[in-house]
Amino acid sequence: MKFNEVLENVTTYEAGKPIELVVREYGVNPKDVIKLASNENPYGTSSKVTAKIQELAKNMFVYPDDSMYELKEALGKKFDVDSSNVIIGSGSDQIIEFCVHAKCEKDSKLLMAKTTFAMYEIYGKQTGAKIIKTESHTHDLAQFLALYKEHGADVIFLCLPNNPLGEAVDTKDVYEFLEQIDSETLVVVDGAYQEYAAYKDENKRIVPKDLITKFSNCIYLGTFSKAYALGGMRVGYGIAQPEIIKTLYKLRAPFNITTLTLAAAIEALKDEEFVTACIAKNFEEMTRYEEYAKSRGFEYIPSYTNFITIKMGDKFVSKEVAQKLLEVGIIVRDLTGYGQNAIRITIGTNEQNTKVFSVLDEVLEKLK
Repeated sequence: MKFNEVLENVTTYEAGKPIELVVREYGVNPKDVIKLASNENPYGTSSKVTAKIQELAKNMFVYPDDSMYELKEALGKKFDVDSSNVIIGSGSDQIIEFCVHAKCEKDSKLLMAKTTFAMYEIYGKQTGAKIIKTESHTHDLAQFLALYKEHGADVIFLCLPNNPLGEAVDTKDVYEFLEQIDSETLVVVDGAYQEYAAYKDENKRIVPKDLITKFSNCIYLGTFSKAYALGGMRVGYGIAQPEIIKTLYKLRAPFNITTLTLAAAIEALKDEEFVTACIAKNFEEMTRYEEYAKSRGFEYIPSYTNFITIKMGDKFVSKEVAQKLLEVGIIVRDLTGYGQNAIRITIGTNEQNTKVFSVLDEVLEKLK
């Protein structure tokens, strides 16, 4: 059977390994598995959200409000924009897909960092677009600009802060870069981890209203999967000028998020105290990883997210380290596929992290 030929060059996205796989393949007790590979919030969901879902579970047979009025109004209030500036997606990656398909076709050009969220490239290749990447693994805006001047781009992806490495660019530098981009180029500013970056360093904060007011060709993406602890509910959003939003709506299927997802996101926005507490604990625990890396002679990338990338250097192979951890029930992300001899570890709870340090020491000792 013949399929669209552009799909021959598309790789399948590999998600973090689920707990069920570790239990099934390695016989680890489910209670002993620590999943630190998908950057989920380790503190669970807000109790207020859980209560609301339990209350509304009886309404699962009813389609959601497809206008998503209440959620868009709540996001509009939070970010001081009009609801016409907002689109809701099944995770922010669905809106990434909308953006690519709205702008790209065969031989269009997408510009991104060498190491960044894999779905940018996957969605681009689905359209037959050409992928242009910087030499630098991280966001080197000088390289972005040089490539843009040389090749042009229909879409530029800026992951701020960047997944899977964790670095972030100062907002003033981002704006200086955007001032040199043509208004016909769509710039996607992916702020999936912005809550963390803004908490750690105000210089990294991207304010959606400022962004889209200064640069009408930009769209800001946010998600409820990380700081808001709704990864399993799959809900994200985009904020842009109405012209962009109206175009993206042409690609949106009806009822693209669920009745319970909609309710969860609305309720989550009401509990900012929970979110702030989770972020504060995240950075308290991150210092332990930084100290661990230093004490063991490993380099790490200073992170503005809820994960940390630790480089294995020339003494260890990250794929082997990740595999040995997996076999004893600790799931981390090996970055070999991104050209990095490194592991990415989601920052867990205090108890989880203590166990990780202990087991990681044992694994490294065996691999010497």
